[in-house]
Amino acid sequence: MSKKAIVAMSGGVDSSVAVYLLIKKGYDCIGATMRLYEDERCSSSGSIADARSVAERLSIPYYVFDFRNEFKKKVIENFIHTYENGGTPNPCIECNRHLKFEMMLKEMDELSADYVATGHYARVVEKDGWYYLKKAVDTAKDQSYVLYTLTQKQLSRTLFPLGEFSKPEIRDIAEKEGFLNAGKKDSQDICFVPDGNYIGFIEKYTGKIYPDGNFVDRQGHVLGRHQGIIRYTNGQRKGLGVSFGKPMYVVDKDIKNNAVILGENDELFSAELTADDFNWLIPNHEKEIRCNARVRYNMKEQPATAYCLDNGKVSIVFDAPQRAITKGQSAVLYIGDTVIGGGIII
Repeated sequence: MSKKAIVAMSGGVDSSVAVYLLIKKGYDCIGATMRLYEDERCSSSGSIADARSVAERLSIPYYVFDFRNEFKKKVIENFIHTYENGGTPNPCIECNRHLKFEMMLKEMDELSADYVATGHYARVVEKDGWYYLKKAVDTAKDQSYVLYTLTQKQLSRTLFPLGEFSKPEIRDIAEKEGFLNAGKKDSQDICFVPDGNYIGFIEKYTGKIYPDGNFVDRQGHVLGRHQGIIRYTNGQRKGLGVSFGKPMYVVDKDIKNNAVILGENDELFSAELTADDFNWLIPNHEKEIRCNARVRYNMKEQPATAYCLDNGKVSIVFDAPQRAITKGQSAVLYIGDTVIGGGIII
């Protein structure tokens, strides 16, 4: 008897080819698109139409799941809370955690399916009863960084059909199969802020006006005025609106005093961080682990040592200082091509 998989379809080429590849392997597939935001910018009518078109071409059932309430509570409100508390969030990680691999798994059970599949570039490998999250073969497209929150139960019921392929290979398959989205560009924006104006989004969503305050240096000397603390992130140089006669960067925020702390480039470097809400993906890990670590999606891994603290948090000490380690982003640990854990930088 063939296995049944629900495939999360965004309307893009990756998830469309994921369905095709699973059908070729003998899976019974169900296509599903998540409606996530009130004005449907996260799952626009165009994206739903594209996904439905592919599902019809492949002769599989297709559903649209209304997850707008959960998305508001778990993703949007977390996004705003993180900015208001001086951090810079990664909403895609929270969406994967709470929607794609929590809500979708519930729907999977409702439809008596065996697996949830997505178009992520990553792999799951089982060894001795343990499920390991691994990088994609195409390291240029690897998305394992945004999947570190997955649990053993979730990994055991998740399929990543694209993990062994490169992006050009996926587009070639889509073109050969006549998918209308074969040439569709990859989305680069936060789905609920498609114009990139996250400040405008937050102000409209909350109805708040975030007050001006002082730019200060590490010693507390006033350097100028900022236009609202949520407008700035660590490492930022452009858009400060003040000239200092030399390059100055955001190096920290003082939420209590509504101050943005500026400094020169060398003040952005730090060799240590602490991560909370940590999820380990390997069994029986030591309290001290040599590994490589990433502190943002698009950075190269750097050698480090992870120390498990008694409070469940993890201290990560890099061999060399790293630039602009930012509260609210995720620190993800690797040994070789295996994700061993990750957490939120505090």
